[in-house]
Amino acid sequence: MITPIPPGTRLSPLDVLRLGTIGIRMRPVRTTLAALGIAIGIAALIAMIGIPASNQAAVQAELAALGPNLLTVSPGQDMTTGDKAKLPPESVGMVGRVGPVESVTALGFTSAKARRSDRVPPGETGGLLVSATRLDLPEVLQARLSSGVFLNAATERYPVAVLGARAAHILGLQPDPGLSAPLVWLDNRWFTVVGTLAPLPLAPEVDNSVLIGWTAAQQYLGFDGSPSRIFVRVEGDAVEAAQAVLGRTVNPAHPEHVLVSRPSEALAAQRLVANAYSSLFLGLGAVALLVGGIGVANTMVISVLERRREIGLRRALGASRRHVGGQFLAESVVLTALGGALGLLLGTAFTAVYAVAERWPAVLPPGALLGGVGVSVLIGILAGVYPAARAARLAPTTALATS
Repeated sequence: MITPIPPGTRLSPLDVLRLGTIGIRMRPVRTTLAALGIAIGIAALIAMIGIPASNQAAVQAELAALGPNLLTVSPGQDMTTGDKAKLPPESVGMVGRVGPVESVTALGFTSAKARRSDRVPPGETGGLLVSATRLDLPEVLQARLSSGVFLNAATERYPVAVLGARAAHILGLQPDPGLSAPLVWLDNRWFTVVGTLAPLPLAPEVDNSVLIGWTAAQQYLGFDGSPSRIFVRVEGDAVEAAQAVLGRTVNPAHPEHVLVSRPSEALAAQRLVANAYSSLFLGLGAVALLVGGIGVANTMVISVLERRREIGLRRALGASRRHVGGQFLAESVVLTALGGALGLLLGTAFTAVYAVAERWPAVLPPGALLGGVGVSVLIGILAGVYPAARAARLAPTTALATS
């Protein structure tokens, strides 16, 4: 009587997982090093996704605070003379009469030089501007004072100044309520500094300026009254329409001499450049992940070679090729999953620390986290396919005969 072949055994997922952790537990150092390669790649990918997302959130917050409805008008080039064109002194009032315009202010660059004191050499100005300003500039630009006060109807006629953020940093001046007001040397006259402004990302020319009153600039510095920058706040749904008519409004005779821009578009361009660099670093992270995957595959191949007798014994005791292959494939997936989990922690921590250091909101897209887990598992499968197939093909007699 022929004895029937017993039915094949099945391993539950839990059994496969237990078998897959045997090699990991037996060789902790090798496991750590292999998992570390995956962790570095996943951490790099998470960081390269999280940091630009955090930066974008910060930029969006700045735009929301400053308003994306800000337009800047500046003089262009006079093609007939080759010189820089000038905006008419009455152009600010003309812009204010445009229907969608909510508010308008101006800045006028003078030829004066700003120095910390009269003992500083004339050429060492730090590239600062001395600019005439209108009193409504903080309101239109939504600027905040970091110290002191802004100019008013009384002080704008006298040698009194307010410093932009960069100008205050370069000059090292900051009004202190408990001390006498500091002084700054503009051309051949001392001006009293009564306040400093917080940084204005949409108006770097203000950050770089020593601001004095429009009247004082004309009286003390020979300013001709021609605005160098006109800042226009427009109704949100009419920005494009206003942008199209401002050139002809400012200078009806020569609208081609007028440049109208949207500062938020410059920030968007900067963000595109930042994203280009982020794409580069993302590629480097992918390369690191690829190297980590190759390291896992190499570890698994070595593990198969070292455990040939174990494989032969399991096959002799009834384990099928599918059982053996599943064991080593599970080991590869568990190994990369451990590295992926460590990489998620490292990437998240690095993103959070970097965002806090830059004073950005820490943003981690859920897709990046889920993608990190999925990528690590996928790499585990790809890295384990060949070693698992090699282990499954070993004949019991050949494996047991290995010394």
